[in-house]
Amino acid sequence: MKKTVLFIASFFACLIVFAQTDADIAIVPQPVKVTKTTGYFMLPQNVTINIAKTTALKQAAVQLQQRLSVPTGYKVSLTENAATAVIKLELNKTEDKQLSSEGYHLSVTPKTILIKANQPAGLFYGVQTLLQLFPPEIEDSVLVSKTEWKAPCVEITDYPRFGWRGLMLDVSRHFFTKNEVKDYIDQMAKYKLNLLHWHLTDDEGWRIEIKSLPKLTEVGAWSVPRVGQFGTFAAPSPDEPKTNGGFYTQDDIKEVVQYAKDRFVNILPEVDVPGHSMAAIAAYPELSCSGGVKNIGVTSGESIKDWGTHTAIYDDNLCPANENVYEFLDKVVGEIAQLFPFEYIHMGGDETFKTFWESSDAVKALMQKEHLKTMEEVQSYFSKRLEKIVESKGKKFMGWDEILEGGLAPNAAVMSWRGAHDGNAPANGQPIPNGGVAAARLGHNVVMSPTEFVYLDYMQSDRIMEPHVYASLRLNKVYSFDPMPAGLTASEQKYVLGAQGNLWTEQIYNYRQVEYMTWPRAFAIAEDTWSPNESKNWDDFVRRVEAQFKRFNVAEVKYAPSMYDPQFIINKTSDTSFTVELKNEVNGLDIYYSFDNSYPDRFYPKYTQPLTIPKEATQLKVITYRGMQPIGRMISMPVSELVERAKVKKPYWIK
Repeated sequence: MKKTVLFIASFFACLIVFAQTDADIAIVPQPVKVTKTTGYFMLPQNVTINIAKTTALKQAAVQLQQRLSVPTGYKVSLTENAATAVIKLELNKTEDKQLSSEGYHLSVTPKTILIKANQPAGLFYGVQTLLQLFPPEIEDSVLVSKTEWKAPCVEITDYPRFGWRGLMLDVSRHFFTKNEVKDYIDQMAKYKLNLLHWHLTDDEGWRIEIKSLPKLTEVGAWSVPRVGQFGTFAAPSPDEPKTNGGFYTQDDIKEVVQYAKDRFVNILPEVDVPGHSMAAIAAYPELSCSGGVKNIGVTSGESIKDWGTHTAIYDDNLCPANENVYEFLDKVVGEIAQLFPFEYIHMGGDETFKTFWESSDAVKALMQKEHLKTMEEVQSYFSKRLEKIVESKGKKFMGWDEILEGGLAPNAAVMSWRGAHDGNAPANGQPIPNGGVAAARLGHNVVMSPTEFVYLDYMQSDRIMEPHVYASLRLNKVYSFDPMPAGLTASEQKYVLGAQGNLWTEQIYNYRQVEYMTWPRAFAIAEDTWSPNESKNWDDFVRRVEAQFKRFNVAEVKYAPSMYDPQFIINKTSDTSFTVELKNEVNGLDIYYSFDNSYPDRFYPKYTQPLTIPKEATQLKVITYRGMQPIGRMISMPVSELVERAKVKKPYWIK
């Protein structure tokens, strides 16, 4: 009997330890190995951080110093005397091959904290993990009182699965300031994302100063302001002032690049050509095959393409048959190469609707001269010449997966956005099911960014809750993403550099919405690219995301609570009737609903089975709870919207 009692006591003690681990350790991305030990490290009021003189090492220490001192008010100093330090950052004297260049060991004991790594980047990432062990208030930018500044004792070994862990920020469709871009870099770096893909040019704006081509920013950076549904705006009248936009000077660029470097973030610049070039053509009309006649200037969000037929209404393409275009690109690439130390320059290549090339006598002559049979081969001709320009400036050429069509440039790297599953190598200019697979099989480096998993501009809740975009992408789908495509051999897998999420900003008008659309889905991307795929656990990820929400609340970073919004699934039962299934993305939540136009709480009916719409009802209102507390947003779903989705004959009571 005593043995039984002892067993039960030990069992519940273990449960308490595991529960304590859940409460104390909620790191994103999930480290490779975490072992919780006994006790806590209590931050003393006088903190010393040991660091060597090396400048690269000092960056991580200085940032830790700032993050610890501001909210606590404690004295935090740097020292080179390891014996007196309570926090030590050390480079391994002998390389730990398990850690590579970005991995680290973190040891937290009741008296000291030690972070060891092969390279400064590893120390920086160890610091990011350490900060997540402290209370959420560590994220505050002002002094915080009445907080116990402690971290659980742990042993952590951690290193990334992929070297390329990125986010793309489109600053062309809507411009974001230098300081906003810096803030975006700060948030990325906290979660070990190390690549900012900076989409600097498109139809709606040219955002980077090119000193040899001043009109690019004098003309190309400005448009008529519009708000509402992007893509549906009327064309501006000639007298409307072009006050919307902006650009980064070369000094701005240098400042942001250094800021990113200090946080171990590389910046990949993108100039999107030959399509998506309306802003450039507005500044220099002679660059298009139509000579600017079919260009309407820098667009504000009016329709310029027929997406159903893939036909261009206006000419936003550079002309591949115009030698001046290559001189123009030589100047642009030359200046960009001097500003960005990263090895690649992204040159776009996507969505080049070839309507005006097809009617161009100059392009027809080029095809005859160069023995080009298709428009895809014309674009390949353009890409191969552009690759030579990029390489002449000491950089590597990257483009969207359309550059595969017509034949890939010899050394080009491919950013694959069209499909994440197995596909075949390109043939006869046909669309590529998966550009990443095709490029890897051809021996070219690949970055995976498939729309179905990582397009952060997509709606993340029901369409009645979000600015309308043509597709949806919920958090659990992002979390299910494996950047390594199926079907590649071991020798082909080495060409997959990693992955990134893409935030196009057509429907994003301000920086707070940038944050809302990025987080928490970028947490999932961080984990997809850093953590071992086999360690993924959705329920545990949700727990850790919720811990990050608390930190974002303190830091006043906006995020989407969309994972708490139920999905509305229509089940058609006849030509005039249907039921509505409500499905939670997060497990363990209850849904309460009403049809009487009042706002439900937990005393209303709880959803247990598909709902039939009552006669004359006009609204279905739902809200999710965890236990006794509301956790989701109140959603008011018009019955007319459900009827439209069900594609049934309209019930007679709906007017």
